[in-house]
Amino acid sequence: MATLTCQTAGESHGPCGLAMLTGLPAGLELDTDFIDAELRRRQGGYGRGARMRIETDAVTWLSGVRLGRTMGSPLVLQVPNKDSRLDDLERTPRVHRPRPGHADLAGSIKWLTDDCRDTLERASARETAARTAGGAVARCMLRHFGIEVFGFVRGLLDADTDVQVDASNVDALRALRDASDVYCPDEAVSEAIRAHIRRAKEDKDTVGGLCEVHVFGCPIGLGSCMHWDEKLDSRLAAAVMGIQAFKGVEIGLGKEVARHRGSEVHDPIEYDATRREEPCLGFTRPRNHAGGLEGGMTDGMPIVVRGAMKPISTLLQGMPSINLQSKEAERSDYERSDVCALPAASVVMENVVGLEVAKAFLEKFGGDTMAEVEANYRSYLALARDI
Repeated sequence: MATLTCQTAGESHGPCGLAMLTGLPAGLELDTDFIDAELRRRQGGYGRGARMRIETDAVTWLSGVRLGRTMGSPLVLQVPNKDSRLDDLERTPRVHRPRPGHADLAGSIKWLTDDCRDTLERASARETAARTAGGAVARCMLRHFGIEVFGFVRGLLDADTDVQVDASNVDALRALRDASDVYCPDEAVSEAIRAHIRRAKEDKDTVGGLCEVHVFGCPIGLGSCMHWDEKLDSRLAAAVMGIQAFKGVEIGLGKEVARHRGSEVHDPIEYDATRREEPCLGFTRPRNHAGGLEGGMTDGMPIVVRGAMKPISTLLQGMPSINLQSKEAERSDYERSDVCALPAASVVMENVVGLEVAKAFLEKFGGDTMAEVEANYRSYLALARDI
């Protein structure tokens, strides 16, 4: 049984984005409608640019799938690009004036060129279309075991929702999120976010913000405390920080733990015999400051991850930069971009978190087929209930 991995390939203006997933068990039923819906959500959101009006993202299976189910072999999916013009120098010219905040300068120096094009084509957030699709595939498996992932926009600048998410209201909040063009389940805050985006557009500027993801239904014990790189919280942080433009990650109470005493931070442990048959095995907490993770492992409470996205690096007004050929001061180049991609980023974050949780799930309960994974999972829960 292989470890679940997801690798992507493709450039922003190349023919397509690709994702290859290895380690998926055979017999997983793939919900293509769900995966395509996640791709559509990633394309949407108030503040997006013209590129997303060109593309119509949908997944195509290239290998590893037969009759709608995984075969156990590497799964390769494709998300085609309609705006494919990588070799057209008139429409995708060479870029000699790097954009502050982007990969342009560092990549050009790294690959010994004064043309930022090769770097920016791969560094572009267009790559996240394939990664979102890969995460949605992994979430098909999680959903089979009753594990649900919910992501949304928490806030932008001074507009923040104080909505509290739990298992009892997540369905209602999902409906509110989906009714909002900024993916925030709070209409008053959604309008404030829209106003900020409009003002940034008028000023030829950009804005970022906060995304939040909750994972419900995880059993106790995903991840490990035995090695630092097996801790699920560190792995989730790496997955979120790997999204373009993300600069910070928090689990649970996050940095606020530094402002309180231990008695105020740690979550008391309780036992509710009526919930013994649930994945939490009856172990409950009156609060969830740990964000569902203790010692690098799931503790039966919902996982809560928050990510901070910086403003997009491509500003219509440009920023002070230099020409890599002349070394003279000039304004940075402009690539067609968004004013705000925070709603789309929340979809990407939702799916990369789902992918990392699925990876941990298969490490604990893996097998070559879904039947084996299910048997391993049920056996573990039965053994744990007898402790």
